[in-house]
Amino acid sequence: MNEQKIIFLVMLSIYTPTSAFAQVESQHLRELVELSARRLVIADQVAFAKWDNGMPVEDASREDHIISRATKAGQSRGLDPTSVSNFFRAQIEANKLVQYSLLADWRREGRAPDHSPVDLPNTIRAKLDDVDKELIAELAESRVVRGSASCPTDIARAVRKYTLAHTKQFSPLKAIALDRALAAACIDLPRE
Repeated sequence: MNEQKIIFLVMLSIYTPTSAFAQVESQHLRELVELSARRLVIADQVAFAKWDNGMPVEDASREDHIISRATKAGQSRGLDPTSVSNFFRAQIEANKLVQYSLLADWRREGRAPDHSPVDLPNTIRAKLDDVDKELIAELAESRVVRGSASCPTDIARAVRKYTLAHTKQFSPLKAIALDRALAAACIDLPRE
C-alpha cells in the first residue's frame, strides 16, 4: 500500500467511530424531542377533558405521583433522581402551559371546539403514562449527550428542527411549550 492509502485508512478509522457516535447521540436527542412533543399533543385532550368536567389545570397529587413514579423508574435505570424529577416537572409545566392557553382561548370564545368526549382517567392518562415510560428509557439512552457541554445548543437545534418540520401540527404555543418541556433535559455528568 502506498503512503496516501495508509493515511486515508488511519484517518477513516479515527473519524468514523466519532461520526457514528455523534449520529447515534443526535438520534437520541431527536427521539427525546419527539417524545416530549407527543406528550404535548396529548395536552389538547387533557384540556378538553378538564373543560368538559370543569376541572382545574392544577392537580398537585397527580403531578407528585407522576414525578415519584418517574424518579423511581429512572433510578432503576441508573439515572439521577433529581435530574429525572426536574425533567418531568418541566414536562408537566409545559403540558399545563398548553392547557392554560387552550382553556383561556375557549373561555374567550365562550365554547371549546367540537370534540368527542374525552376519558381522562382511563384513556388519556394511560397514553401519558406510556409516553412517560418511553421518556425514561430515552433519558437513559441519551445520558451522554445530555451531559455534554453542547447539550443546550443541541437541544435547541433539535427542537427548532422538529417544530419547522411540523409547522402544520405544531403551533407557536406548542413550540414554546416544547422549549419549556426540554429546559431540564441537560445534566451535569460527574467529571473524572
